[in-house]
Amino acid sequence: MLTPPASLTIYVATQPVDFRKGADGLALLARETLGHDSMKGVAVVFRAKRADRVKIVVWDGSGLVMYWKRLDGSGFKWPPIVAGVMRMNAAQLSALLAGMDWTRMHAPRIPQPKSLA
Repeated sequence: MLTPPASLTIYVATQPVDFRKGADGLALLARETLGHDSMKGVAVVFRAKRADRVKIVVWDGSGLVMYWKRLDGSGFKWPPIVAGVMRMNAAQLSALLAGMDWTRMHAPRIPQPKSLA
């Protein structure tokens, strides 16, 4: 199980990609098409045409890492297929990878402090 750090910036490519691509091909696609360089500390999540597969590329400081997962018997809950990317937090990514409905997870709203004077 992949447990991303809470500080990791995560982008999801909303359109399916060719899953024959490896880590280098996906990193190049992320930089040139999506505008996010996975070599600069961001994770980029890709989906296949079938909703049951996911690949994630991220630079861990010493090398490019590709995480690949296929769900058996079901599919991942993906955002609508539109052009571009969307952001996701670490908790949402963990839920996505577990096959859960990550759209039901929201960060708590932290109220602004009131002035003391």
